[in-house]
Amino acid sequence: MYSQEDLQTFASRGISEEKINEQLRCFATGFPFLKLSASASIGNGILAVDDKEAEKYLAVWNEYQSQDHRIVKFVPASGAASRMFKNLFEFLDAEYDEPTNAFEKKFFENITQFAFYDALNDACVVLYGNTIDDLMDEGNYKEIVAALLGEDGLNYGALPKGLLQFHTYEDQIRTAMEEHLAEGALYASNAARDVNVHFTVSHDHLPLFKDLVEQVRPEYESQYNVRYHISFSEQKPSTDTIAADMENNPFRDSDGSLLFRPGGHGALIENLNDIDADVIFVKNIDNVVPDRLKEETVRYKKIIGGVLISLKKQIDAYMAQLKGGNYTSADLQEMLAFLQQSLYNCNESAATLDDTQLAAYLLKKFDRPVRVCGMVKNVGEPGGGPFLAYNNDGSVSLQILESSQIDMNNAEYKSFFENGTHFNPVDLVCAVCDGEGKKYNLPTFVDKNTGFISYKSKSGKELKALELPGLWNGAMSDWNTLFVEVPIGTFNPVKTVNDLLREQHQ
Repeated sequence: MYSQEDLQTFASRGISEEKINEQLRCFATGFPFLKLSASASIGNGILAVDDKEAEKYLAVWNEYQSQDHRIVKFVPASGAASRMFKNLFEFLDAEYDEPTNAFEKKFFENITQFAFYDALNDACVVLYGNTIDDLMDEGNYKEIVAALLGEDGLNYGALPKGLLQFHTYEDQIRTAMEEHLAEGALYASNAARDVNVHFTVSHDHLPLFKDLVEQVRPEYESQYNVRYHISFSEQKPSTDTIAADMENNPFRDSDGSLLFRPGGHGALIENLNDIDADVIFVKNIDNVVPDRLKEETVRYKKIIGGVLISLKKQIDAYMAQLKGGNYTSADLQEMLAFLQQSLYNCNESAATLDDTQLAAYLLKKFDRPVRVCGMVKNVGEPGGGPFLAYNNDGSVSLQILESSQIDMNNAEYKSFFENGTHFNPVDLVCAVCDGEGKKYNLPTFVDKNTGFISYKSKSGKELKALELPGLWNGAMSDWNTLFVEVPIGTFNPVKTVNDLLREQHQ
């Protein structure tokens, strides 16, 4: 099936022929839906923290920060912002020349409110010799959009979100990346005031990120009295997936070459695995707010950090007890209750195990990475949600699932999805080392049966694309997990350019 040239392509990407064949089998067999027990809710997988508990967890996190731990803020930032400007690209291609639909009218009527307005105005003057006001007066709206999106102007249509100007301050304009630097200083520093921030970026944009960091680092270090350690990584070629034709054979381009596609955000489990850290916060690049609204975000980041550390201390203590053999039957029952009631990991067969078997079972369940995920109340935003799902070993545990992983022909499961009280804003804090400080190998905890197949086209030919298990979905399937309710005010994503007009971004 493969030519010598194909094999050389595999080798250059660091992908084995065995992995290619495994991916092709996935196209043929598809991925099974997950078996669900329930949607997670307050008291059933989601912890609602009252004021007294909040202060306790804040104290736990503040104490942890005051020690010599390595805390990293991990920000997936590799995607281009082209989807953010989808409506404006459509306007450029439209037969009409003036704003017609509601989205277009809102954009132009409020154009002065965008943080990038001054830069766009300067670009219009350079390109056309006219200001934005002049161009609108003359009906040349498309020239303004072309200056915003095009390579000769701001090139926002090809840049990643992290490099776009999001927020205006009295004395500066901040990009999304800069807002993450500011956030990191407020909740992810350690005793030495070191702040570690890691961005995953595309190869083409890496120099632009590095240049911006060097420009702004001194200012933020001075403002927040910290020392930044900013690092970058790219999605590894070995995590790309082969495309298939509609007969599930390798898709070949017109020149006969094989087509590979990025494996989706699940590929970033490899990047996360390379991070040298005790605790890692994970948050998307576009979910940021200006300083005036950061207090709530910072507070709840510290709270979920405190919940994580509290869980981890208890898990580590139990693991030490189990490894040392210093436990009674009553101790084992206490540990089982913790596993079931605090980590919501249940298996009916555990009740039938003798002490020796139960100790081995508990140690296996505790000896895993831990994550605490913020969940916001469901207000109709798109995205995955929190569920209790069955695992291959018969246990039920907390999982973040997308709609594609749920059998919507099953009336009960569809009801779980439609009536879920919370959804996933991508707000995680992770403990990735065991109690002795040894780093877990994160890819070993991925559920490979939770990928996703989508349909695309290339050069006029249909193809199938394979996405790896999502970073906070199947890639973290076998982690110890707890969900914590966080306020909707901590979730302010920018999915379209007009989202920047929301009050939270002004």
